Amino acid sequence: MDVRGRLPVALAVSAGGAIGAAARYGATLLWPVPAGGFPWTVLLVNAAGCALLGVLMVLLTEFRTAPDLLRPFLGTGVCGGFTTFSTYAVDTQRLLSTGHPVRGLCYFAGTLLAALAAVWAGAALTRSLARRRTEGA
Repeated sequence: MDVRGRLPVALAVSAGGAIGAAARYGATLLWPVPAGGFPWTVLLVNAAGCALLGVLMVLLTEFRTAPDLLRPFLGTGVCGGFTTFSTYAVDTQRLLSTGHPVRGLCYFAGTLLAALAAVWAGAALTRSLARRRTEGA
């Protein structure tokens, strides 16, 4: 596929990414973390984004036929823009370098575990609910 053929996908990802990044920024404004504090907001944003990604990928790949641009818009764009590895890495480094090694390591491990658990739980719950719905129909 040439570059022009990929342009709609790139635009869908860009639009979704702008929405996701704006939502993440809004979350940090609504729930600011004090200097040296545990970065709960980013941890929760990452976990919520991973749960949503688990739900979306099951719905869009296993149970529904989705328009071609919906998956890149929602999955890569919105969820990718909402979640943030870079802020996670910077927050971990900041905690470690400012004399909070236990808090930094807890954040590092806690975010990873929360994200993995959230994507698994979102996917598993969606599969279960979707199967019940199709069996009951």
